[in-house]
Amino acid sequence: MSAIFLPRGFLLLLAALLIMGAVGYGLFEARRILAGPHITIHEPQDGSALSTRGAVVLSGTARNISFLTINDKPALTDERGHFAQILTPTAGYAIFTVAATDRFGRRMSRSVRFTVLNYCPIYG
Repeated sequence: MSAIFLPRGFLLLLAALLIMGAVGYGLFEARRILAGPHITIHEPQDGSALSTRGAVVLSGTARNISFLTINDKPALTDERGHFAQILTPTAGYAIFTVAATDRFGRRMSRSVRFTVLNYCPIYG
C-alpha cells in the first residue's frame, strides 16, 4: 500500500481553516453571554393611561439573567424568560423599574411610566 502525501501548504491551510471555524463557532454560541442581560417590557406600554380598579399586570421578557427585580423586589421568570407581576399602584403617575443582573455582575434596567386613572362615577 502506498500512502497519499499532501503538500505541506495545503495541510497548513486546512488546519488554519479548522481553527478559524472552531473559534468562529465558539464566538457565535457565546454571543448571548457576551451581550449581557436584556429586558423587554410588554405591558403596560410606556406613557399609557390605564383605567383600572386596583391591579395592573407588568409583564415582559428577560434574557441572559441570573437575578431579576421589579422596584427592588425579587421577581421570577419561567424557563423561557417571561415574567409577570401583579401590581397595585395608586391613582396618578406611576413608574416601575425592572432590573436584571447576569452571572458576571453586569446590570441592566428598564422603566415603564404610566398614569392610573381613577374614575368615580356619579349616580344621580
